[in-house]
Amino acid sequence: MSEAPSTLTVRQEDPDQVAMTPTAARAIRRAAVWIVLIAAGVVTAILVVSSVSGGLDGGVPLGADNPAPGGGMAVAEVLRDQGVDVVETATLDDTLDAVATAGDATVLLSDYQGLLDSQMLDRLQSRAGDLVVLDPDFFALDDLAPGLALGGSISGTIDADCDLPAVTKAGTVVASGSSYRVEEGTAGVTSCLGKDGRFGLVQVEQGVRTTTVLGVSGILTNEHVAEEGNAALALNLLGAHRTLVWYIPSAADLAGQVPPNIAELTPPWVTPLAVLVALVALGAMFWRSRRVGPLVVENLPVVVRASETMEGRARLYGRSNARLHALDALRMGAVTRLARTCGLSRLATVTEVVDAVAAATGRDRAAVAGILIDQVPTTDSELVHLSDELLRLEAETTAGTRP
Repeated sequence: MSEAPSTLTVRQEDPDQVAMTPTAARAIRRAAVWIVLIAAGVVTAILVVSSVSGGLDGGVPLGADNPAPGGGMAVAEVLRDQGVDVVETATLDDTLDAVATAGDATVLLSDYQGLLDSQMLDRLQSRAGDLVVLDPDFFALDDLAPGLALGGSISGTIDADCDLPAVTKAGTVVASGSSYRVEEGTAGVTSCLGKDGRFGLVQVEQGVRTTTVLGVSGILTNEHVAEEGNAALALNLLGAHRTLVWYIPSAADLAGQVPPNIAELTPPWVTPLAVLVALVALGAMFWRSRRVGPLVVENLPVVVRASETMEGRARLYGRSNARLHALDALRMGAVTRLARTCGLSRLATVTEVVDAVAAATGRDRAAVAGILIDQVPTTDSELVHLSDELLRLEAETTAGTRP
């Protein structure tokens, strides 16, 4: 039963309409328009985010020339209006030169990057009469005010709680930043702006020098200086002298610091030990290495007789009692020769060879199959008997296929 051929019916709505396939140029132009629009949107977004973030957090934190909310430009400009000479410095050498030139100066240190080491801090403290340190870390606190310890963050509205003139004139401040604890037995310490034994401002008198640690440095920022008495505290604390050196360390302070090399970091006993180990390794290699003698020339056989190979395999089969393996090797050769004698192709199966041999010799097919495939020798005599049968079968097949 034949099937009807399938048909496809196409209905044309309007014979005047012509289907236009878009060319590659039109596709590229459309894609280019979208790419340009997307790129313009991305660039616009980047510019808006950059301008907003730059206006909010740009510049150096608490920098005297930074008008951002986190800068300190408002305090610096008010101090200048009050007749205080505000000198901005970025290196320790410039700071010490400004202190030496002014003679009577307050030094404001804001090392928020932790660039100054112990020696540099000692130099600064020894040359500065009044030093105000903003948010010192653990190492700077240990060098500049050994009797203080970090106390965590502090924030909120705090009333004047000490007799320092700057704090008393401020009355109430809105503090935010770090706090410090005063260890027992520490002398010459005045603690202010405290909560629960933690203080946001601590002044330490060391002879003729005074070091003021101000953890609540947020009162100096442009964003919070106008709240409560923050401005009074900032102006009275930093304007006590005619000159204020506003020092924010920069990467230039690291120019003279060279990191130690590997030789300086290595203990002195490492080099002699490494040399001794190398000498011992070389001695062990010479001791255990073989002596290289002359080359030995040996004439290798280039011809191997087939009888030798056959006898060698026979000895291996006999030693391992592999009678079936030996018989299978004989059978494979016999089957190949029998197929050629019967005129079969090289791709003929064993079953086809058995049928052809049985037809040529007149033997029973089961007997032929037993000789070529089925029978398994269990003794050496059976192996010899089957090998003789293979020879007889080949002879009979040859005789039966001759015209």
